[in-house]
Amino acid sequence: MIPVFQPEIGEEEIQAVAEAIRRGEISGSFGSSIPEFEKKLAAYVGCRHGIAVTSGTTALHLAVRVAGIGPGDEVLVSASTNIATALAVYYHGAVPVPVDSDEETWNLDLDLLDGLLTPRTKAVMPVHLFGHPVDMDRLMAWAKAHSLIVIEDCAESHGATCRGKMTGSFGQMSCYSFYANKIITTGEGGMILTDDDALAGRLRLLRNLAFTTPRFRHVEAGYNFRMTGFQAAMGVKQCEKLESVIERKRLMAAAYSQNLAGIQGLQLPVARDWARHVYWMYGLLVKPAFGISRDALMQALLRRGIDSRTFFCPMNMQPCFQEIPGFRAIPCPVAERLWEQGLYLPSSQTLSQAEIVEISAAIRSIQREGA
Repeated sequence: MIPVFQPEIGEEEIQAVAEAIRRGEISGSFGSSIPEFEKKLAAYVGCRHGIAVTSGTTALHLAVRVAGIGPGDEVLVSASTNIATALAVYYHGAVPVPVDSDEETWNLDLDLLDGLLTPRTKAVMPVHLFGHPVDMDRLMAWAKAHSLIVIEDCAESHGATCRGKMTGSFGQMSCYSFYANKIITTGEGGMILTDDDALAGRLRLLRNLAFTTPRFRHVEAGYNFRMTGFQAAMGVKQCEKLESVIERKRLMAAAYSQNLAGIQGLQLPVARDWARHVYWMYGLLVKPAFGISRDALMQALLRRGIDSRTFFCPMNMQPCFQEIPGFRAIPCPVAERLWEQGLYLPSSQTLSQAEIVEISAAIRSIQREGA
């Protein structure tokens, strides 16, 4: 079986984790690995502060809290994304407002923002889907004109750039995931980056149960969102490999695009000339002209030992959001089509050229055979 993703953990990471454990860096309040990891990623992206947490989901949750988003507020969210982005809004009593997708990049369509704005809009949360950056220059200018907070979801875009500037360095805060299938991993884990000293202080306070002085008297209700020291030790070593991983991801994507070129009914990913796409996953759309459905293609690939995944169910179609007071049933036809037609192929940086040729040949064969 060729899996959708297989993490790459080297001896350097294993040794670093073992050494951190020997130093007693078990819980998230001890040792040097957490601050070192935070500084490394923040410096790489170009931000002043990094705040390590337990997951990309809790990073989003904490960022929404610190942004002051709450009941009565609306937050514009990419319609096509992992549900964690919108859940961070939902858990704070605010309303996620789905923004439909661009036809080619699959990111939120910036042309739609004006039509979704209301007096209740407080923030926008762009997702750099599959590693292609949102046009953040344009988005930041729009958000500034309307006095909106921007929280970037960079779970899939470590190292992606918009006109040479890193995703994660544009918004007031940005949120990263280090789940096993991400570009770099700590198994579980996440981080929030910011240039704002006050926001960084609040984030650090609230991730650690809002301990102040005296220690066990709490003025605010905080969270236990601490990353462990040995996870951070793995993250330090993974950070050192980040550019190498991105280079292999981009080579993988180039090989796929070359081998899949010309297949009728497949829409391959694009990369704008101002973007560095890091291809967290190599996604494509299976259109009617392909001859069989997306699901039939996935089933046929699986029979050949090749795994794949669908794109995300759009936020406007999520059953758990339908009963939110004030939730707007906004049509998102492009995101809905991505959900129906989209799949991503095996995308590990360890994927060989021979495997890419095999997968691409299997897709051509399946089309000829009609599954």
